[in-house]
Amino acid sequence: MQKRRLSGRRPLLLAVGAGVTVAALAAGMTSAFAATVFSDDFTDGDTSGWSKSGGTWTVDGSGVLNQSNAGSELARQFAGQTSWTNYSVQARVRPTSFGSSSALVGLAARSTSSTKMYRLALLGSGRAELQAVNGSSVTAIGSASIGVGAGTWYTLRIETSGSTIRGFVNGTQIASGSNSLAGAGRIGLVTAYASGGFDDVLVDSSGGGTPTTPPPTTTPPTTTPPPTTPPPTTTPPPAGWPTPTGSQKVDATIPVSGSFDGGLKRYYGIGDGGQSESQDPMFELAAGATLRNVIIGAPAGDGVHCEGNCTLINVWWEDVGEDAATFRGGTTYTVDGGGARSASDKVFQHNGSGTVYIKNFRVENAGKLYRACGNCSTSYQRHVVIDNVTVRNTDAIAGINTNWGDTARFSRITIVGDPDRETSICVKYKGVPKGSEPTEIGEGADGVNCLYSPSDITYQ
Repeated sequence: MQKRRLSGRRPLLLAVGAGVTVAALAAGMTSAFAATVFSDDFTDGDTSGWSKSGGTWTVDGSGVLNQSNAGSELARQFAGQTSWTNYSVQARVRPTSFGSSSALVGLAARSTSSTKMYRLALLGSGRAELQAVNGSSVTAIGSASIGVGAGTWYTLRIETSGSTIRGFVNGTQIASGSNSLAGAGRIGLVTAYASGGFDDVLVDSSGGGTPTTPPPTTTPPTTTPPPTTPPPTTTPPPAGWPTPTGSQKVDATIPVSGSFDGGLKRYYGIGDGGQSESQDPMFELAAGATLRNVIIGAPAGDGVHCEGNCTLINVWWEDVGEDAATFRGGTTYTVDGGGARSASDKVFQHNGSGTVYIKNFRVENAGKLYRACGNCSTSYQRHVVIDNVTVRNTDAIAGINTNWGDTARFSRITIVGDPDRETSICVKYKGVPKGSEPTEIGEGADGVNCLYSPSDITYQ
């Protein structure tokens, strides 16, 4: 078995670039002054830490993030955490073209999905409007005529405090109202049938409360007890790959709230099938959602995004693109059944906090089954519990950051076709701030971070 180079790259949630500052506040703390919890000026030249949905996004040489596809119905970039409640988000925004009077370039707050948010929009009609957006339903909280012009920079700001939502343009309040659409959510940059530029994004606690934000990379995260091995199940890992009951081409990310049962249909068509960054996911799961009985074919983009706690049951990846699934804003994520193959880097990327449970699963031809983000801007302590998994032609089962207190626990692992025992069970890294690469510092069971015994691993 030929070994691949193991990497700790590609953060997503709050894994922002070198131009980003993240300052931490304890959950529930209040303050008499505005505390900055997130900022990005894009001087690093990329959109690391942002999640794209539609549009054509690039950072130019002057450090401005541009969305250039004026024909895109909805183009969005999201960052932050779904648990953020009361906060203010501000950005400099420059419309460059409008396709119609209703086209818009704007800023979003409390986004709970790609189509549900509060939005402060600069409209082609020349007005600025504060909106509550829920799919195709748009409710105007308030607006003002400000003579919006293409090519002009505007400073937009949304303040959220309880049910009170306020919108400001260039420091002047243009709208304020009470609305209960969303009590928490991420920030966003948005366009609709327009093009525009964005810069100097800032999130602070002056909305009247404090976003929930974990410790920064310069401070080790608060220690939490590692999870224990779950009770053994009698369900064996699947013996083979299922035959699709049908195929469906997907042209845009499928949002999932509640439960989605695909009936073992194959879904394909997002992205380029490669490892390029910031591809759209095939499925975006809201907090608490369940995805089951789905086969994800190629191209699959960035697979599945879990924006909060989620459950994946009997989900199969025939040819992993960027990643099979990325766990972002929750604390508990479960993968039960299914399998993944042809992942040149990793299968599951863990960017949020908490624990990923992987059980009754099979992985083939992969770099790693699981990787805890090693250079995100926020250094969560992360855990993984892997049970009853079959591994074939895979370099490493898990990669964790021991300096942040990560743990990986293994039981009933079967490694097939590896007579020289080259598969690494648990690779240890030293996690680093964004802009640096994690360093591999060892591997193997240690009773502290990598938790398994020889009897937990079987070779066939």
